[in-house]
Amino acid sequence: MLSIGGGDGSYSLSSSDDARGVADYLWDHFLGGQSNFWPLGDAVLDGIDFDIELGTPHYQALARRLTEHGKQSGKKVYLTAAPQCPFPDQKLNGALNSGLFDYVWIKFYNNPPCEFDASDPEKFKNSWRTWTSNIPARKFFVGLPASKAAAGSGFVPTQTLMNQVLPFVKGFGDKYGGVMLWDRANDVRTGYSKVIKDSVSV
Repeated sequence: MLSIGGGDGSYSLSSSDDARGVADYLWDHFLGGQSNFWPLGDAVLDGIDFDIELGTPHYQALARRLTEHGKQSGKKVYLTAAPQCPFPDQKLNGALNSGLFDYVWIKFYNNPPCEFDASDPEKFKNSWRTWTSNIPARKFFVGLPASKAAAGSGFVPTQTLMNQVLPFVKGFGDKYGGVMLWDRANDVRTGYSKVIKDSVSV
């Protein structure tokens, strides 16, 4: 997967035509199209992750165009997204409502109104219910920081995750996909994923 966007720098899509042009570029240079220059050498990626925190919301057109390229070529193009947990996400709501996204890793960190709080778990539960019942994606993941240093807020201790959060989200059946951790460097330092690994699967 190639992740586009992020919280730094400056980026935007000026129109739906601009979005389709970006999709054409991504297809030709990363996903299987025709180009004389491949930034990643011979690597052909499987899809695009939308980590959109800036710019104007023309991302539905981008998602549709990427899906069209996949259908025309006979190759599945996976689309994933990392929205903020307050619903709806200001940048990605239109794209996510298209029904084109496979996996959605919801950022339950740096967003106190919907983060998990053991003293008030309903705010997290209500947010998870809202996302899974309103967005037509295949799977949803609980996005968390892998350490207290990885984010400004939202860290959930491993035992709390395994004993309180996972039993709840697993109750949503096929909608539940797993846990997404930010980021790998912090996870290596803390070993968070190793601790929770056996508890994540249904």
